Amino acid sequence: MNRDSNVYTVVYASVMVILVAVLLAFTSQSLRSYQKANEDNDKRQQILRSINVSVPANEAEAKYNELIKDAFLININGEKVGDAQAAFTGGQDGEFPVFVANVDGQTKYIMAMNGAGLWGPLWGYISVDSDKNTVFGTDFSHAGETPGLGAEITKPAFSSQFAGKQIFKNGEFKSIAVVKPGKSAAGQDYVDGISGGTITSQGVSNMLFDSLKGYEKFLTSKE
Repeated sequence: MNRDSNVYTVVYASVMVILVAVLLAFTSQSLRSYQKANEDNDKRQQILRSINVSVPANEAEAKYNELIKDAFLININGEKVGDAQAAFTGGQDGEFPVFVANVDGQTKYIMAMNGAGLWGPLWGYISVDSDKNTVFGTDFSHAGETPGLGAEITKPAFSSQFAGKQIFKNGEFKSIAVVKPGKSAAGQDYVDGISGGTITSQGVSNMLFDSLKGYEKFLTSKE
């Protein structure tokens, strides 16, 4: 084949594209198990941070197995519909993961949260004491909030405010509001939002209400 011809150029380019695509696919597949392990450990770290335990990634699995004594999925009625493996993967729409931890001999219930911020998804975990009402700890994450503004939701200065707050008032579901610094929320517990991160703060407030609402029947059950 004439190397100076257009046909040769097209064939050569096509072969190279195919070879590169095959190589990238093979590399991606080879690394998938490592990626999955990293993703799982990142999730374990987030769950652990919601009970105020921070460990490096290489210790996350061991610490998770030590402290998390049970996990399951529930439906909107608070009924168990899935096991620990299903809870860790997140379940389907209308299913809510619960992780049961033992911290210094005390039972803590951990629940997952999902919502939307200014630039993308928000998510996190919130833990409550054995009364299923008083917050023990929280951890928040985001996909692309603004550094120094909305991204501050990941910092302890924000998440630590939730400790001791209550989800129910006089037996009525209220959630916990996130308000502008200096403001308040009548009839419910609240924390200060991020200065300059109003939309992200509102996103967290909405996420708390919408996510915890799905756990209401579970939280008011006697189990």
